[in-house]
Amino acid sequence: MDKKRVVITGLGAVSAIGIGKDEFWKNLIVGKSGITDVELFDTTNFTVHKAGEVKNFNVQDFIPKNRLKGIARASQFAIAAAKMAIDEAKLKTDDMDRSNMGAIIGTTMADIQSLEQIDKYWVRSGEDDIWPINVVKYPSNSLSDHMGCFFGLRGPNYVIPTACAAGNYSIGYAFDLIREGKVGAMLAGGADPFSRITFTGFNRLYAMAPDRCQPFDKNRKGMMIGEGAGMLVLEDLDLARKRDADIYAEILGYGLSCDAHHMTSPKVEGIIKVMEKAIVNSGVRKEDVGYISAHGTGTPANDKAECEAIKKVFGGMVKNIPVSSIKSMLGHTMGAASAIEAIVCCLVIKKSRIPPTINFETPDPECDIDCVPNVCMEKEVKLALNNSLAFGGNNACLVLGKI
Repeated sequence: MDKKRVVITGLGAVSAIGIGKDEFWKNLIVGKSGITDVELFDTTNFTVHKAGEVKNFNVQDFIPKNRLKGIARASQFAIAAAKMAIDEAKLKTDDMDRSNMGAIIGTTMADIQSLEQIDKYWVRSGEDDIWPINVVKYPSNSLSDHMGCFFGLRGPNYVIPTACAAGNYSIGYAFDLIREGKVGAMLAGGADPFSRITFTGFNRLYAMAPDRCQPFDKNRKGMMIGEGAGMLVLEDLDLARKRDADIYAEILGYGLSCDAHHMTSPKVEGIIKVMEKAIVNSGVRKEDVGYISAHGTGTPANDKAECEAIKKVFGGMVKNIPVSSIKSMLGHTMGAASAIEAIVCCLVIKKSRIPPTINFETPDPECDIDCVPNVCMEKEVKLALNNSLAFGGNNACLVLGKI
């Protein structure tokens, strides 16, 4: 049986620099930073006090009040992003075969804030003070469950928890399901909330910068924690054309790899492998790659390893390939990161503009790539790679092309 071609027809973003694709892109392309003082909890006892929190998010713009019970922050983000993506794709769920569409979402922490509330009340007053609703909110599977129930989708429904590469994993699996003809459309992406647990964990790893994220800069000091969601509508090309849908990009393939090396340190060989597998699986040429959305966390180890891998894969061609990191603006949104960055790749291909890596001041000889420093670039891009490198060495690279 011939493989189906898979395209992206709808985008939804919830981020520290904008809610909705248009506001997000407008702020991204001018290099606006979403890093602000933490407001969700007191950071007095921490050494770092800034993060990429989502501000001005009114959940009732997306979910009616009478349906909010049991839906925590990550699930709220996911539903909001999915609703925007569905609306933009002009998919009328009332008219479609709901068994022919499903939802796959990636995450690192899921609705972890519910567990934090459970811990808070348990420590304060004992287990009798735990609110039962927080127990219902917490399980990771609730992310895709909520989306399936909210939109009435009866197709495949999964959560993929491969940490900071989970968005790409989810998009890749949704791509497989459509390509094999098992469904006609899928919602895919990632979501993660800002939480005390995440903030504390990375603080204890000494992985966070004090005030700003500076990917590829010689004096980079670490990452910034962020939150948000990115959801995409994936469709069978034939179905999308039949309903005259506006198409952002085609998913040509992806690659996966596992370093099997260390829980937090990246391995160059694993990053090389994931990009090479993505290129081979997609049937494209390295020479045609016009943009790489970097994982680009701003930590000394990650940026050095990723740049070394990119240079080994592309050789002398690397000087002609822009490689930028939007984490310099949003912070690291964990399981949402590569999904939001996939949205960026779609918009780069559609609009022929490449977002900058902001806060870049001092070149690093070990990161001698074109990181699109501080100012966006005008360039037609026909082929983009989206890198994601997670703890545990779980790597995923998505290939998107112009159609």
